[in-house]
Amino acid sequence: QVQLVESGGGLGQPGGPLALSCAASGSIFSISDMGWYRQAPGKERELVAVTSGRTTNYADSVKGRFTIARDNAKNMVALQMNSLKPEDTAVYYCNVRCYTYLRRYIEVWGRGTLVTVSS
Repeated sequence: QVQLVESGGGLGQPGGPLALSCAASGSIFSISDMGWYRQAPGKERELVAVTSGRTTNYADSVKGRFTIARDNAKNMVALQMNSLKPEDTAVYYCNVRCYTYLRRYIEVWGRGTLVTVSS
C-alpha cells in the first residue's frame, strides 16, 4: 500500500502565491514520476506539472508561474504557485508512479486539495 498526503492550498489572492506539498509513504521501492493534476468545476482533470527527477513538464497555462520540486530523500513533491489567476481555481491532486517492494508498478492519487483564487 502506498499513501499520499497532501497539504496546502486554500484561498489565494489573484497575483499572489500558494504552495502545495505531498508526501508519499508505504511500500515504496522507488518512485519514477511525481506530479500535480487539477480539476476545475465542470472540466476534466488536467496535468499541471510532473517531474521524473531528470525531466520536468508543465502545462502551458502555468509555465513561468508554477514550480514543481521533488525531495527524493523524503518522497515528497511540492508545487509553488505564483502569480495566481482565478482560472487556477481547482481541486489539485498529487500523483505518484512508483515501484512497490513487490516490484509492482502502480499509480497513486491523493485525495485532492482545493485551491480557490479570488479577491
